Amino acid sequence: MAAILTLNAGSSSIKFGVYAAGDDPASLASGQVDRLGPEARLILEAGDGREERAVEAADHRAGVAAILEAIRPATAGREVAGVGHRVVHGGTRFDAPAELTTEVRDRLAELVPLAPLHQPHNLAAVEAAVAAFPDALQVGCFDTAFHRGHPFVADAFALPRRFYDEGVRRYGFHGLSYDYIAGRLAAEHPALHAGRVVVAHLGNGASMCALSGGRSVASSMGFSALDGLPMGTRCGQIDPGVLLYLMDRGMGADDLTRLLYRESGLLGLSGVSHDMRTLLASRDPDAEDAIAYYTHRIAREIGAMAAELGGLDALVFTGGVGENAAPIRARALAGLEWMGLAVDPEANAANARRIGAGDVPVLVIPTDEERVIARAVQEALSAG
Repeated sequence: MAAILTLNAGSSSIKFGVYAAGDDPASLASGQVDRLGPEARLILEAGDGREERAVEAADHRAGVAAILEAIRPATAGREVAGVGHRVVHGGTRFDAPAELTTEVRDRLAELVPLAPLHQPHNLAAVEAAVAAFPDALQVGCFDTAFHRGHPFVADAFALPRRFYDEGVRRYGFHGLSYDYIAGRLAAEHPALHAGRVVVAHLGNGASMCALSGGRSVASSMGFSALDGLPMGTRCGQIDPGVLLYLMDRGMGADDLTRLLYRESGLLGLSGVSHDMRTLLASRDPDAEDAIAYYTHRIAREIGAMAAELGGLDALVFTGGVGENAAPIRARALAGLEWMGLAVDPEANAANARRIGAGDVPVLVIPTDEERVIARAVQEALSAG
């Protein structure tokens, strides 16, 4: 009997899944290493049991090692035939899942400057999996792939055209999440799937996607995973003139990278934490300012995505914050009644799947990037 392992390395956590190989891979175990660093904890769910414990996972490499040890009981008696990896950036070349050969990994390493907070961790997870399962098929699934095929106006910057031709363009991210949500809409809400839907993926990383007929036509993220909404430690949209100003004051590329990727966003605004759970529980006025800015930008981006679509037939919240933080959803939609968006307080507080009280349906759909990855690995195994 064969098993499939999935590894999804985010900026502050590593999600994983173990599946029995088959036409529709069945989950054997799942979990994550959360809050990488001194407070890292491993959560493992298998069967009816749930285990949570502190782990020594100061970085992504140590986190992967903890996961490989934790899943031994789930893989007992099964050969790990394939390992699927979330890879944030596939550039213009990779628009579908691909076997992670040495040549492909080298090409993906060239994209590290475009996603420095994620790509190195994604590739480190691949190397750890290759070492642990040398005979397994390693498959990469790319967050950027779902957004390929955008119209020129949605991907271009107003720079000389040669830069676009060289790959300086908007790529969009969180594609695995949007792929899963589009599939859920098709299965459970086919009329909405056929229409104009904005999906808000809100987590430590945050973005929005405009879907028309289940296909991405625009993303709030751009050339890198910095653009668009403010995030846990990333700035979101910023005037490039600010960066020129900071450079004139002596900040170099390394300083700016650290500032924009690791010291900004909710953490930078609040001075308290990058974690929305902590901010919502805080009485610090700076934490309140950070939340206010975050929800203000969500409201603006909903309007922008609806404009891309020429209207709005549904709004979907997903991601850790989108699925669980009722106050964020309520505050983001406050004042958007003119768009037909409103929240039912009781349904919202209960994290119900339908929380809208206006003309436009508002849904909460848990995402499952690991299942998208597992299905891609199964397809590759079947094709091989």
